[in-house]
Amino acid sequence: MQSVLFVCNFNAVRSACAEALARHYFGKSVYVQSAGVRSGEPTDPFMISALDEIGIDASRHRPRTLEELEEWEGLNFDLIVSLSPEAHHAALELTRTVAAEVEYWPTPDPTVSQGSREQRLDAYRDVRDGLGFRIRQRLR
Repeated sequence: MQSVLFVCNFNAVRSACAEALARHYFGKSVYVQSAGVRSGEPTDPFMISALDEIGIDASRHRPRTLEELEEWEGLNFDLIVSLSPEAHHAALELTRTVAAEVEYWPTPDPTVSQGSREQRLDAYRDVRDGLGFRIRQRLR
């Protein structure tokens, strides 16, 4: 695997987290990017905190859409990993014109979690840890 694109709805939580984790685990041995189907949300501060807890600084991440990524550098990836139903549909549409393998990793949206700050942060930690496990298994 030489290049991977992670896609979710807004590139503010799940795909941003996956990109940061993959870069952390694999450095420059795998080219990694992330994008969202739609624009409009800043990078989520809870996800930045959850990543910071394990020594990953994602504070400079700026969300981008698939269209923006395509304009900047094209969409030539070996693997596209979709993390939400909407992103999976978009990834499948992309394969009409892009020769890439697509995998769907259903990942809960932690932004819908309720409760105290700590309870909400636990939902983000669960997403972080789940994605970290899958990324290490799939990309090694």
